[in-house]
Amino acid sequence: MHEDIIPMKRKDVERLRIIQKAIDKHMTQVEAGKRLSLHERQIRRMVKAVREEGVTGIIHGNRGRESPRKIAEKIKQKIISLIKRKYSDFGPTLAVETMEERKEPHVSRETLRKWMIEAEMWKGRPRRKDVHPWRERKAHPGEMVQMDGSHHDWLEGRGPKMVLMGYIDDAMNRVYGRFYEYEGVEPALDSLGRYIGLFGLPQSIYFDKHSTYKTNRQADTDELLRGEWAQTQVERALGELGIQVIHAHSAQAKGRIERSFKTHQDRLIKAMRLAGIKTLEEANKFLESYWPRHNGRFMKVPRAPEDFHRPVPKTMNLDGILCLKANRTINNGFLIKWKRRGFVVQRPALVMKGRRVEVREHFDGRLDFLWQDRMLDVREVQEAVPVEPKKAKAVAEVRRKSRYSPPADHPWRRRNPSLHHNNYLERI
Repeated sequence: MHEDIIPMKRKDVERLRIIQKAIDKHMTQVEAGKRLSLHERQIRRMVKAVREEGVTGIIHGNRGRESPRKIAEKIKQKIISLIKRKYSDFGPTLAVETMEERKEPHVSRETLRKWMIEAEMWKGRPRRKDVHPWRERKAHPGEMVQMDGSHHDWLEGRGPKMVLMGYIDDAMNRVYGRFYEYEGVEPALDSLGRYIGLFGLPQSIYFDKHSTYKTNRQADTDELLRGEWAQTQVERALGELGIQVIHAHSAQAKGRIERSFKTHQDRLIKAMRLAGIKTLEEANKFLESYWPRHNGRFMKVPRAPEDFHRPVPKTMNLDGILCLKANRTINNGFLIKWKRRGFVVQRPALVMKGRRVEVREHFDGRLDFLWQDRMLDVREVQEAVPVEPKKAKAVAEVRRKSRYSPPADHPWRRRNPSLHHNNYLERI
């Protein structure tokens, strides 16, 4: 009966063939154990079972029976119902972690995965072939940091659109990030300053070729005189900080930060949904507690323990580097022009005329003017608005004057001898 209900597997047939040889004395039990990679005592038990029970003696007695440790169907349906009600778009791993954090009934990740596949709530993702060559992680923390901006509907329509400016340490997978309204120079330099404040100066940063990080313009006069290529404000700031800039030629080249964003677009979005986050300020406040939890789970141990992050030197003015910088000329009226605004130098000197000054615009609106490493005292003035010249009339609108013919008694006729001669001939 047992033989009819439970079909034999391929390994059962192979075992039965070798056990039968041991029973028929065609090979010893020791040799049979070596062939099946089993101990001699197991072979003796199997030989005894086959002699007593026949073919079914080779099959384990619990095969086909429900495990006594099986989770009750009532508990299974309760958990599946909870998943459908609250975590319908969660993956099995994230669902288990979230339920565990919120003290809700849960099971192991693999058990829940099987249940969700049975309920058609989850579908395993097919493995894709990796067409990009694999690159080994850097050995030291701070040796290379990948940085990028992720545009996504992070608040799922509950609030404004935001961009996550993210950083990930290539050696240890440590993540840091902050939300901004857009991806540009100010978010890049502001987030960089916050990263440096937490971890220090990394050796290199890996960017893509976004216009914020790489420019296609030609070098200006000042850059040519210094023998430099055209730089963005971000490249200029990193050069002053002593951080090497590396530009990726493809998205796959900076795959760690891209995969990190994919994880955040799943886990972080759902965490903020459960926390009821609706504004950019609330989202950044939430990140302060989210990153330690995330890094505690996904951070890796680096191959080399020495941290290559450098502390900011006391002589370095970080505020004077992480800002917008450009050069302007002091004109003959000691006036400096900056973005359609005019600033007059207070207590000027004659040697300042025609000289170049460095203008620093901070993201809180402050402006600094430096000449020969000395801060200038300036006063903003309202420049006179130039009067636009009147537009010339169209040719069609210009009236053409008719030819003027002076009358007979005009003095011009009396003083012109040729006219008198003509009049005399007419009278004859």
